[in-house]
Amino acid sequence: MMETTPQQKKILVVSAHPEPLSLNASLTAFAVEHLRAAGHEVRVSDLYAMKWKATVDADDFPDHAGDRRLQVMGASERATLAGRLSPDIAAEQEKVRWSDAVVLQFPLWWFSAPAILKGWIDRVFTSGFGYGPEVPPPYSEGALAGRRALVSVTAGSRASAFSDRGIHGRLEDVLHPLQHGLFWFTGMEPLEPFAVHGAHDLPEEGFAAAKQAYGRRLDGLFTDEPVPFRSLVGGDYDHDMRLLPGVEVPGAGGLDLHVRPRG
Repeated sequence: MMETTPQQKKILVVSAHPEPLSLNASLTAFAVEHLRAAGHEVRVSDLYAMKWKATVDADDFPDHAGDRRLQVMGASERATLAGRLSPDIAAEQEKVRWSDAVVLQFPLWWFSAPAILKGWIDRVFTSGFGYGPEVPPPYSEGALAGRRALVSVTAGSRASAFSDRGIHGRLEDVLHPLQHGLFWFTGMEPLEPFAVHGAHDLPEEGFAAAKQAYGRRLDGLFTDEPVPFRSLVGGDYDHDMRLLPGVEVPGAGGLDLHVRPRG
């Protein structure tokens, strides 16, 4: 039986590493080339090359009065709904709206994303865009529903250290704020993260293997099963957003409580 080829999609790749010759830059270049070769349209936000401003401040909201207390959520919502955000934020929001999938490429620094990527998230996913009263509820078919999302991360540590008994904890748990707190909160469908371990001294053959594995994940960007996080509106949670008793998968605990049975 012949395999069907997914139709052309639009993909935003957000890259966050200061060194153009880094492993992350190489993975970004590989992803862009691989996706375009498959017939997809790709845009790239290279945050360091763009000299992206990472901090949220009153300059993000040009109509905000200087003598008025800055309440970020309210100010961002008013500016978003009025089309009056700073131009750099508006441009990135347009890329996200344009996309069918978002890929985040970054090194794991102190168990999180680099500050510049966190700043991209803080500034771009404003109230009224990624969440808020004018859009569907979070943790559901939310504001950015219909989009896939993939984290591609590099780590200096070995994979075993990010396992269920590893000293760093499971990689899925470390990345939970992005997978669940950004992607699923806004309605995007997160895939299992892709990781390259031992990144500090990855040999050439290791890089070749990483590209091959990454290519397979990119090929499944629109066909692989996303992480089946529970929906806030699916009847699994009470009014206080607490999981109802007896809903969990037998034996599940911690963050796994918020994942539905697979299959």
